[in-house]
Amino acid sequence: MAQTPLIPTIKTRKDVERDLRRGVPLRSAPGQDAPRPQRRPEWLKVKVQRGENFTELRNIMRERGLATVCEQANCPNIYECWEAREATFLLCGDLCTRRCGFCDVMTAKPQALDTEEPTKVAEAVRLMGLKFAVVTGVARDDQDDAASAHWASTIRAVREAVPGCGVEVLIPDFKGRREAPRDSLKRVIEAGPDVLAHNLETVPRLHPSIRPGFGYRASLDLLAWAKELNPHQVTKSNLIVGMGETEDELRQAMRDLNEVGCDILTIGQYLQPSVSWHLAVDRWVHPDEFERFKTYGEGELDFAWVESGPLVRSSYKAGRQFRAAADRIAASAR
Repeated sequence: MAQTPLIPTIKTRKDVERDLRRGVPLRSAPGQDAPRPQRRPEWLKVKVQRGENFTELRNIMRERGLATVCEQANCPNIYECWEAREATFLLCGDLCTRRCGFCDVMTAKPQALDTEEPTKVAEAVRLMGLKFAVVTGVARDDQDDAASAHWASTIRAVREAVPGCGVEVLIPDFKGRREAPRDSLKRVIEAGPDVLAHNLETVPRLHPSIRPGFGYRASLDLLAWAKELNPHQVTKSNLIVGMGETEDELRQAMRDLNEVGCDILTIGQYLQPSVSWHLAVDRWVHPDEFERFKTYGEGELDFAWVESGPLVRSSYKAGRQFRAAADRIAASAR
């Protein structure tokens, strides 16, 4: 019997919404037959606080038709971050051309790029009074340049609208229809982001099944290219734990990232977005283990900064991470 493919057939938004109304499961999702999730431990429980800042930021986004990864990925830190006037913009629409077993962003045939989106993001950054803006985005394999020009335009628009504002971009691997990934990456780096992030997410053994649209080695190569194109470019990546990896495997992934010059690393607990569509949680990682990861990364390896904790996500307190890393990089250069 032929196996059901891991990645679902790309559908239009209309098809996906129709299936959702009918209760049709994405049968190719890796957690489709998974048991009910385990009860979360106390250290993973989040207090919901919707204050004035949360409401204001949500309204700014809605009025401009902008998406945030905070909402699309059901980030547990959304209330804390939005109250602190920190948000992560989701670029290139809210439909991804790929599907990862842990991600809650919808997979479907994307709509055309909004050419006004860079300006809208920059205006939102100005209205929100941000001193550090984080922009992530969906994979756009349908675009010749994987939407890299759109990313570069957004960086420049933010710089122009809010001079002095820091910018972090969390990019896909830029597998466009025609342009080579390195050329797309070069275009983004030339736009001058303060931090260039690309997430490895998991260990080599699990990568093909959990993140089939990406390549473990290709992701490491992208981070290495960033340093080749600009040796002073601060780079960053993320690892998710609780998806079936061992601690030895995680440490090897940390060493792999360290070897390609990655400056900042974030490590957080996997939280299953849904029972039917996503990978099941393998285990709850204790806060003490996260402390060990941080000690190993900053002590035995030479990451400039490791943010490690159960609720840590790639963009969590990104401005603080960048400043801390920049200080350490400067100190080591003296």
